[in-house]
Amino acid sequence: MRVSDFDYELPPDRIAQEPARRRDDSRLLVLDRASGAVRHRRFPELEHELRPGDLLVLNETKVLPARLIGAKPTGGRVEMLLVEPVATGRWRALLDGSRSLRPGMRLSFPAGLTAVPLEREGDAWQVELLDDPRAAMEAGGEMPLPPYIHRAPGDDRRAMDRQRYQTVFARVPGASAAPTAGLHFTPELLDRLAGRGIATAFVTLHVGLGTFLPVREDQVERHRMHEEAYEIPAATVAAIEACRGRGARVVAVGTTVTRVLESVAAEAEGLRPVSGRTSLFIYPGFRFRSVDALVTNFHLPKSTLLMLVCAFAGREHVLAAYREALREGYRFASYGDAMLVRAA
Repeated sequence: MRVSDFDYELPPDRIAQEPARRRDDSRLLVLDRASGAVRHRRFPELEHELRPGDLLVLNETKVLPARLIGAKPTGGRVEMLLVEPVATGRWRALLDGSRSLRPGMRLSFPAGLTAVPLEREGDAWQVELLDDPRAAMEAGGEMPLPPYIHRAPGDDRRAMDRQRYQTVFARVPGASAAPTAGLHFTPELLDRLAGRGIATAFVTLHVGLGTFLPVREDQVERHRMHEEAYEIPAATVAAIEACRGRGARVVAVGTTVTRVLESVAAEAEGLRPVSGRTSLFIYPGFRFRSVDALVTNFHLPKSTLLMLVCAFAGREHVLAAYREALREGYRFASYGDAMLVRAA
């Protein structure tokens, strides 16, 4: 299977540069995964696309404002994105301008934070932090927006990003990117869904390094995902078992939730409370064991996220739906509109 099989033409001006005025003021394309039929909705109408007894599973990871702008010993600018802790005082990080960096160099960041690159790890560095990074994040950290969302220095939208590039149910700090399917939900919509008998449950997956890196292989099967930390609590396992018992559907809100549920379900012990790390790569041919419906955004060409959606609904159905979305003026990527993939 070729990565080019998941390519399509996406005009740059269709990649949303900021969110809708209200979180739920976005469009919702509903795709029937069996027939490929498409219907157009507004996101608040999700409550009419789900049935009483269905279970929404959401990712409650919280994005860290971990993009830090600092200086090299020469005074030159350096940008560091803290991805995840690897040991006490040590983090995996992306460093911009890393060609001029060398191990042992002392880099200065806001609130007196000093970072020392130790060694390269592929696209990333392992760095030693001589101080707790939380003060630096609070003082001068920016949200780690994906590279296709453009913010010039001093862009006043950065303050808005602090609020809107975070779900309303974010609780567990640790992500390097938002679980963007969850950005559309408001407390009011969640309350209305609950009032209609649609339950919610939570998992955590800290979106990590793989989000920022392209697929460099020509063959899909050769690509290797970076590991990401996850947790599925006992309450969520019980909620899924209860949902199954009443013959209702498990609706994953986002590709991150899908990867958690399918990672755990694929193990011999079956679905159970567990924390760990997953590098599960879902592409066409994958057998889904846990997820019945999927809420997701519109993803970039040739991305692992698009491959996952194609695995769930069929490549031809998904690419046809994307073409329809482009014709109808939908907004794509993290701050864009949403899709619900479900059976009729």
